[in-house]
Amino acid sequence: MIRFLGRRQAQFCDGLRRRDFLQIGSLALGGLALPQLLAAEEGTRLASADASPSGTSPSGAPTTSPLSHRGVIMIYLAGGPPHQDMFDLKPQAPAEIRGEFRPIQTNVPGIEICELMPRIAGMMDKFTIIRSLKGCVDFGHTPHQIFSGVPGQGRNAWPSLGSFISRVQGAVDPAIPPFVGLSPRTRFRPWSSSGEPAWLGPKHAAFRPSEGRGMQDMLLHQDVDLARLGDRKSLLARIDSLRRELDAGGQFESFDKNTQRAFEVLSSSKLFDALDIEKADPKLRDRYGRGTREKMADGPWRLMDQFLIARRLIEAGVRCVTLAFSRWDWHSNNFIRGRQDMPMLDQGLSALVQDIHDRGLDKDITVLVWGEFGRTPQINNRGGRDHWANASFALLAGGGMRNGQVIGATDERAAVPTERPIHPQQVLATAYRNVGIDVDKVTVPDGQGRPQYLVERRDVIEELT
Repeated sequence: MIRFLGRRQAQFCDGLRRRDFLQIGSLALGGLALPQLLAAEEGTRLASADASPSGTSPSGAPTTSPLSHRGVIMIYLAGGPPHQDMFDLKPQAPAEIRGEFRPIQTNVPGIEICELMPRIAGMMDKFTIIRSLKGCVDFGHTPHQIFSGVPGQGRNAWPSLGSFISRVQGAVDPAIPPFVGLSPRTRFRPWSSSGEPAWLGPKHAAFRPSEGRGMQDMLLHQDVDLARLGDRKSLLARIDSLRRELDAGGQFESFDKNTQRAFEVLSSSKLFDALDIEKADPKLRDRYGRGTREKMADGPWRLMDQFLIARRLIEAGVRCVTLAFSRWDWHSNNFIRGRQDMPMLDQGLSALVQDIHDRGLDKDITVLVWGEFGRTPQINNRGGRDHWANASFALLAGGGMRNGQVIGATDERAAVPTERPIHPQQVLATAYRNVGIDVDKVTVPDGQGRPQYLVERRDVIEELT
């Protein structure tokens, strides 16, 4: 059995507690436990070393892309990040609206962002800010609307970005799942969401390997810990021995597809290699930020390692990786929390985007950062901002897009878009285009066999093309 147990709890405004827990069922074969979760996946490339990437010039500048596919990393800011305190500041507004943070100039003339994100400001030419995101709804916390473009959930859910990519493009490598969700599974959906497969079925759900302590939480039967898992000679010898026995008896071919794929995953160790960031260059890890940072009494651990893991997973062959960073449901202490979380996001995100460029992957990997809605213009009497679905932001990078710009604008209170309103489905349509899916042509049959487009709004964001 492979189990991942979190050690912390957190609470959103909905009052629900969070306890990270993921258990992958066991399939006992020769004393080993194989992940039955593969039965809910449809396919599972060795992670590149984290030194200088192959295909670089002596100066370190990439000459060719090492990838054979394109991928998406979606960073979900669970709870609803304050757009007017991050990427759409209004310094001329009254104090009860503008708040405590000041804008700073970026390396793109005319673009300003929050003073707490100087790293991103110094490389704004690699980002695009959408300040006029419109079309989200406030049903409490409904993260599915940014994973799929549709606010429903459960029976009304629409397949998420990663699930559609899995269904349309399949696996790059049979030993690597096409869709990985790094967000820990919790009782509260927003923080743990990776998007639903809906009527595509569980085989196109996100493979959810770990959180928090990461690979150190992986346990196998017979006390096989991470050290022994890393010792592939011992593990592979046992698998090879069992496989020979099964082959001799003609049993292996009789195993169902998912059991065989479980063997492929364990035999290759590619997924484990990508997840094991202890193999990464220590200097690179320092640049990203290590492990978790200090934790607020009412908030989750900030999982800094996930930024680097996400990039490693894409290089290993994953097509879509989703992760959640911290909790942004700041009905109180908005500026206290902002001073803690924004510098961490600044470090992790800037390191990820710079790393992607350094490795020559800026045309192959799309990075998308957003939350389920924005926050109210007016600061409440607890020093916080409440839910606000009328305006929010998205931050994009990579993907071969024309970055270094701002798209759209809001009014003087950051309350409503006044220029170029963008719907979440247009952002997703652009992400699909970036990975090679033509949303004007591709359809997928739903549960009743009816062809369905991936999104209803299929007009990609022209400014990015």
